Amino acid sequence: MNARTVNCPRCGEPVEWSTSQPYRPFCSKRCRMNDLGAWASESYRIPAQEVDDDVSDTPDPDR
Repeated sequence: MNARTVNCPRCGEPVEWSTSQPYRPFCSKRCRMNDLGAWASESYRIPAQEVDDDVSDTPDPDR
């Protein structure tokens, strides 16, 4: 049976998905460490909407 192949999430190189590949889904220790470094430096972020700080949740009693 042929082993499944996936692309390395860091560089895109094909990687055999098997127990013989210790760094899967990455192709190498270098790609794995580069990806970890990107997480640690907060390079991966989910965009968020800006919040208007002038808006209050409490009603204005003068209105």
